[in-house]
Amino acid sequence: MRLTTKGRFAVTAMVDLAMRSGSDPITLASISERQKISLSYLEQLFGKLRKHGIVESVRGPGGGYYLGRPSVKISIADIIVAVDEPLDATKCGGTANCHDERQCVTHDLWMGLNETIYTHLAAVSLKQVVDGQKKSDTGVAPVTLSKRPAQSAAHSFK
Repeated sequence: MRLTTKGRFAVTAMVDLAMRSGSDPITLASISERQKISLSYLEQLFGKLRKHGIVESVRGPGGGYYLGRPSVKISIADIIVAVDEPLDATKCGGTANCHDERQCVTHDLWMGLNETIYTHLAAVSLKQVVDGQKKSDTGVAPVTLSKRPAQSAAHSFK
């Protein structure tokens, strides 16, 4: 899968926004400062997030952004798709023209990976990520979002 900085930064900024959500809008400048993400880059990302109804904006003094819907109703996949980040592990972009205009022998494998990744990210809400972060801030181990047990390093790459 090719998840670029666009998707990672969008998720990071949304987690920051959700952690500080309250009655007052949050400025992109404050997110930029805390997360060390360029303000102009955040402006581009939040323009796309706003078009998808994931965030809403308030203009003028005291303006900024707030969540467009409850964090439990925003999936990580929603955020990544909103910023035009492809969740695609194929070489062909899913068009099945990977090898001399034909489907390559591993096409179905990579398409299955795409579906698994999307399904996982669609099942994780912004609230779950925020709750996990809050638990780690308090010294309590965060809840893992994976449904599979972690493999030991000795068994990972045999």
